[in-house]
Amino acid sequence: MKHREKIFRRVLGLVLAAAVFLPLAGPGAVMESSAVTQAEINALKGDASALASQKKDIQNQLKAVQADKNEAIAQKELLERQIDVIQQEINNINQQIAMYDQLITEKQAELEQAQADEQAQFDLFCRRMRDLEEQGETSYWAILFSSSDFAELLDNYMMIEEIIEYDNRVIDNLVALQEKVSADKAELEQAQAEQEEARQIQKERQDEIKAQEAEVDKLIEKIKGQEDELKAAEAELAKAAAALDSKIKAAERELAAQIKNVPSESGFLWPLSANLNRLTSLYAGRIDPISGRPANHTGIDIGASSGTPIYAAKSGVVTTSEYGSGSYWSYGNFVVIAHSDGTSTLYAHMSSRVAVKGQTVKQGDVIGYVGATGRVTGPHLHFEVRVNGKRTDPVNYYKDKTLYYGGKVFSH
Repeated sequence: MKHREKIFRRVLGLVLAAAVFLPLAGPGAVMESSAVTQAEINALKGDASALASQKKDIQNQLKAVQADKNEAIAQKELLERQIDVIQQEINNINQQIAMYDQLITEKQAELEQAQADEQAQFDLFCRRMRDLEEQGETSYWAILFSSSDFAELLDNYMMIEEIIEYDNRVIDNLVALQEKVSADKAELEQAQAEQEEARQIQKERQDEIKAQEAEVDKLIEKIKGQEDELKAAEAELAKAAAALDSKIKAAERELAAQIKNVPSESGFLWPLSANLNRLTSLYAGRIDPISGRPANHTGIDIGASSGTPIYAAKSGVVTTSEYGSGSYWSYGNFVVIAHSDGTSTLYAHMSSRVAVKGQTVKQGDVIGYVGATGRVTGPHLHFEVRVNGKRTDPVNYYKDKTLYYGGKVFSH
């Protein structure tokens, strides 16, 4: 009988010792760090702060000119510059929101992994408690005192020490995982709160744009009645065209090697959707829509609503993408593309630009959106074609396209 009890105790000791080698789910069994870091988002916030400072500076300039009715055009230019900066703020916020989307997804995955690890560790803890309960009256002291000699006593003592150490590790790991779950939850909730804050700022900026665009519309009406200022504006328009020609030529020289390596199609793609084929102004002589007097027009105007996508008429290299300043402010937001066949195309009065200087674009790529920036009375696309630096009538390159002007089919 004693011999069987001794064997039972030896087997029980071996079973308990084997438990030491059960896998432990520890804090290390978690996902890798997020691909998107808070530092990257903070960098974007720094850019947003700089844009806000730039916008504030423009607002101060606006206050300086609003008291004088004769500064209506200057007000319009500043308002449109502010709209352009606000749009950049919105683009920045969109990037922040996209990064938060990724960060939140990763944090949710980390939290789920931590919760799974915690559950596994808790199950292991419960299993150990059941093992101890099943041992009943058999205590560590009983195992030690059952030793037949000193060597067996030492063996049993080391076995018990390992079991106790193992149980402590189970508890420590469970506590650590619970703390990690709590931390992951806090980080996830913080990311979600910051994303919601970014969305609120985005809405405020969009409301700002709408309000500023309404102010621009009012100023357009005011501009129509300021004859003296409009006479000067006409002279500035001619000067703007000459200044812009010089700028375009310089940019083409700068990017000549890149332009040469972009194959150019033989024909021009219509720069708007095919169904948007109503011309509101023709090339060369026309009646200025603001002053009501005869004036020279450097391209064609195509009617379209704000936000309509504008497409590259040919593959090429973007030599200019900016809001017109100084003498060529009248173009507003505009883009120029140089093509390897010696032609270039200009797209003006955009609400916002997509293409950037130095970018290679393919025929049909979206380069911006229709707007009413610069010297205009309403949204449309001003489109120009140059051949070896000289302007030419764009409709000459669309002989097979049906165009309308003044409510009738345009003969070309």
